Amino acid sequence: MENPSSNSTDPQTPIDPNSNFNPKTPSKTNNNNNNLIPGFNSYHPSPSRSIYSDRFIPSRTSSNFALFGLPLSPKSSNTEDSNNGYTSLLRTALFGPDSANVVNPVTPEKGVRGNGRNLKRPNCNIFRYKTETRQRLDSLLPFEFDDQIRGVGTSPVKVPRKVPKSPYKVLDAPALQDDFYLNLVDWSSQNVLAVGLGSSVYLWHASNGKVVKLCDLENDDTVTSVGWAQRGTHLAVGTSNGKVQLWDASHGKMTRTMEGHRLRVGALSWSSSQLSSGSRDKSILQRDIRAQEDYVSKLSGHKSEVCGLKWSPDSRELASGGNDNRLFVWNNHSTQPILKYCEHTAAVKAIAWSPHLHGLLASGGGTADRCIRFWNTTTNTHLSCMDTGSQVCNLVWSKNANELVSTHGYSQNQIILWRYPTMTKIATLTGHTYRVLYLAISPDGQMIVTGAGDETLRFWNVFPSPKSQNTDSEIGASSFGRTQIR
Repeated sequence: MENPSSNSTDPQTPIDPNSNFNPKTPSKTNNNNNNLIPGFNSYHPSPSRSIYSDRFIPSRTSSNFALFGLPLSPKSSNTEDSNNGYTSLLRTALFGPDSANVVNPVTPEKGVRGNGRNLKRPNCNIFRYKTETRQRLDSLLPFEFDDQIRGVGTSPVKVPRKVPKSPYKVLDAPALQDDFYLNLVDWSSQNVLAVGLGSSVYLWHASNGKVVKLCDLENDDTVTSVGWAQRGTHLAVGTSNGKVQLWDASHGKMTRTMEGHRLRVGALSWSSSQLSSGSRDKSILQRDIRAQEDYVSKLSGHKSEVCGLKWSPDSRELASGGNDNRLFVWNNHSTQPILKYCEHTAAVKAIAWSPHLHGLLASGGGTADRCIRFWNTTTNTHLSCMDTGSQVCNLVWSKNANELVSTHGYSQNQIILWRYPTMTKIATLTGHTYRVLYLAISPDGQMIVTGAGDETLRFWNVFPSPKSQNTDSEIGASSFGRTQIR
């Protein structure tokens, strides 16, 4: 709505837009000045003052009357340059800078009638089609308009996501072993962290910071691996004497002990009610916790200790890594690996399946390898390789973005956040003074916890939150500071 104090007409002087009346010249309908309205001829508005009314007056100055054989308006030639400039500007904004050189379609000439026949019109298309312009929709935003015309670029500038460089919480973890082949940290779907410290297992409840000791092993036995079931409160504990204990963490009771391995159990992985365990005896045992038997099948193929195990998100494939520098892929119907990858030149402990792309598997090699490799198990192809410059200890994918985290040992002891598939570094986090041997991700997919031989657990906020959730986590503001886990 216009300001009433400017650019408005006198409400007592209505103007008919359909009349030929010119307010600057006197009316010629009557030469008798005595019959004129008093003071009418004395009204001379300023030439710069715009006149507005409450009716819409269409403007046909930009219409192409020649296209339909209509006579041109005398004033159309005066606005031709401005119309052409506007048309060129609009075409550039919509279809890119290259479209400014496109020639308008030729207007067909009107045929000359003579002796009942018409002359042939030139053969031209009124409507012209062009090939698809592959231009991003966001390039049409107003703030991109100037850059489009200048040809600077069409992609919007993305503001890099800020990743805190310091952990938001540190837990002291006495007796956390500095052993590359063990897996002593896991985070449950119920937001409870399990940590194996010496011969004991401790639980840290992330919602309230409460620490509970779950168990103490007997006979000088030590904890070599822990693994939460995908749902519920059951925790599997691998031991140095080759046994696997199953605990109900909500009641603090051990429900059963499963045997079968001759040496320590360093790797555990769940798939629904099926539990896989990898041992230093080079074998993998498939266990169904609903069955009475200790295990239902035995997988053989590795020539050295099995130190990495991960089930795929669809529970159809199991990836295993060993100290024999091999990465194998198994299914539920065979006791022999269906895929074998031998490109790594050091032990393969770091294994992670992508939750975003079916069959995408990432693996990392030890000190003599230092590479992260990507595989497509559906097509059995090696996709890419990234030399990280240091021992790769763990890998985990983000649940909310196409990113992954790797933890490293010799010689930089760092944590690196990568963007896949470009493998550009988003952030590098430091703080551990020993190899970062342990890694787990929170159930909401935003936080990770890392453990090292420096006997500390550090919590980092590295991944973005899902769009359906708030950025705040129930892990919470009350978790800041440094405390002990036992």
